[in-house]
Amino acid sequence: RNNCVKVYNKLKLMATVHQTQPTVQLLLSTSDFVGALDLIATTQEVLQQELQGIHSFRHLGSQLCELEKLIDKMMVAEFSSYVRSDLNRPLDDSCQIIEEERLVSLVFGLLKQRRLNFFEIYGEEMMATAKTIIKQCVVNTVTQIEEIDAEVIVKLADQMRMMNFLQWCDLLQTIFSKFTIFLQRIKATLNLIRGIVLLVLDKSQRIREPQGSSVQISGEDGHADMELAYLTHEGMFISDAFTMCELPAIAADTIAQRSTSPSSEPCGSDSVSEPECTTDSSSSKEHTLSSATPGGVEITVGDDMKLTELELEKLANSIQELLYTASDICHDRCVKFLMARAKDGFLEKLTSSEFVTLSRVVEAFVLDTEQICGRKSMSLRGALQSQANRFVNRFHEERKTKLSLLLENERWKQAEVPAEFQDLVDFITDGRIALPEKKAGVAEDRKPNDFLIVEGQKYAVVGTVLLLMRIILEYCQCVDDIPSITTDMLTRLSDLLKYFNSRSCQLVLGAGALQVVGLKTITTKNLALSSRCLQLIVYYIPIIRAHFEAQLQPKQFSMLRHFDHISRDYHDHVAEISAKLVAIMDNLFDKLLSKYEVKAPVPSTYFRNICKQMAKMHEAIFDLLPEEQTQTLFLRINASYKLHLKRQLMHLNVVNDGGPQYGLVAADVAFYVGNIQALKGLKDLDLNMGEIWEQKR
Repeated sequence: RNNCVKVYNKLKLMATVHQTQPTVQLLLSTSDFVGALDLIATTQEVLQQELQGIHSFRHLGSQLCELEKLIDKMMVAEFSSYVRSDLNRPLDDSCQIIEEERLVSLVFGLLKQRRLNFFEIYGEEMMATAKTIIKQCVVNTVTQIEEIDAEVIVKLADQMRMMNFLQWCDLLQTIFSKFTIFLQRIKATLNLIRGIVLLVLDKSQRIREPQGSSVQISGEDGHADMELAYLTHEGMFISDAFTMCELPAIAADTIAQRSTSPSSEPCGSDSVSEPECTTDSSSSKEHTLSSATPGGVEITVGDDMKLTELELEKLANSIQELLYTASDICHDRCVKFLMARAKDGFLEKLTSSEFVTLSRVVEAFVLDTEQICGRKSMSLRGALQSQANRFVNRFHEERKTKLSLLLENERWKQAEVPAEFQDLVDFITDGRIALPEKKAGVAEDRKPNDFLIVEGQKYAVVGTVLLLMRIILEYCQCVDDIPSITTDMLTRLSDLLKYFNSRSCQLVLGAGALQVVGLKTITTKNLALSSRCLQLIVYYIPIIRAHFEAQLQPKQFSMLRHFDHISRDYHDHVAEISAKLVAIMDNLFDKLLSKYEVKAPVPSTYFRNICKQMAKMHEAIFDLLPEEQTQTLFLRINASYKLHLKRQLMHLNVVNDGGPQYGLVAADVAFYVGNIQALKGLKDLDLNMGEIWEQKR
């Protein structure tokens, strides 16, 4: 009877194995690659253990091996197809992951077959899709712009270069938004794949812990005990799978009866123990653990995953790196798009406000991708910084050229101050180092002033300096808008201020304006105006310095020394102008007083001429320089006058002896003092004329 039971079980097992290939085909038709591979592996195990030497199955093993190779290729092709359809579907589709069960099945199948490079397929498709996204965005935008004739301008890049800044910036924002959605999808898919890998790793660790040794089967004849093998797929007997798929009823009923009611079979007789109805194959399935993927799909992980923990960990890290690569790919494509537009110098020619708009759009995208992918991608930031450097160069060269042209045409006459420039300095006084916004709809009917009023101080200025003030504020505002260019802007602004100082010195003190503008002479008025303009800039240097300091890192504070050097240079220039004004009168004194003779009539012609020239000097500078500066200047001029007069009196041997000659000199000096003190603002000036006489020893 025992032999009959064994033969019956063996025949039943053969019948089940015979149905393996049709069942595999059935599973493959539903893309159940894991099930098909499990069934092939289990059948191969049964063929080697329970059905070894059966003549009718001699080719089945090799056939199953070929079938496994075919499934291997099918899975790779299916994964490629899935990735392509997933990445290329419309970006307005709100679904993050499509056909999640299909993806889970594919990943498990690829892991089971040790195809650990499957993520490379995903990476290649990502790159191709990123190119397509940009191209499609450009095509969609170009076709909507009427000014671009696609028949005349054939190349897409040339069509894109026909856009103005607003159109191009809108296109860039569209690309950024598409890439953001693209990366979110990639992240969701890669998180699922990585979750599966980590799940396999976790189950692998949990299975290995209790499995210290192989399972021992009791019984006198081990081979006989393993004859009653059950081929399973995902916890079901093959017979159950057939039943569910509506196979012929007779075969289904026969096999299902065995699988569902083992107690009714001969193996349930008292001559065969219950453990004899299991095999190594079935016992290994007892270590199968069920869980759910990150997406909620129920999966089963067996211990037949022939992957080491090191391999699984490496794969999980590679998938994480793939997310970083996705971010880099998007940034690199955007860099190429940016560079394509920059070829004709378009980005360098942007206004500062336009470049700021571009910077903000790029920075927002960089932060979004950083948040999605968890790592900074530097290529786009680097490209923007490169463009920022070019922008700074052009920004500076434009303004320096403008300042140069203004100086070359400056006649150094006092200019009226339009109301907008007074508003500009008032804006700074309120602590805002920026250009005031023009109020829409407000009629500019305010009359210009003769002076620029700064903190109650009057500044007589030339037109060039008014525009220089605006240019300085443009630099400051640019630094506010684009903090990354602060150091570059600081050195450029320093260069601009140094240029104004040196060039104005050449034109006025150096008399270059005679040839450049065609002035007949450099007057005291020209000199005083130049001095006052320099003083205005000097007043604002500490304010500008503080503005830049707020944008710098502490380690960059040493750069602020540029402003200290400039301030010192400007002060030196102002002192040179004052010295020049004194020198003008000094030459006059030398010329007139060297011919002075002590004789009637009084006041002498020389003193009359001196007082006349002093009055002209006062008239030229009094309205331009503050009163205290005028007083200081006239004290220095008076000191020069006294020196020349004293030298001439010593030459003439006129002494303070109360004699007739002393009386004539005293009368001339009194005339001089009266005239000087009659000048506006000089009434209380202490001229100390007693110093003209040689002190008696």
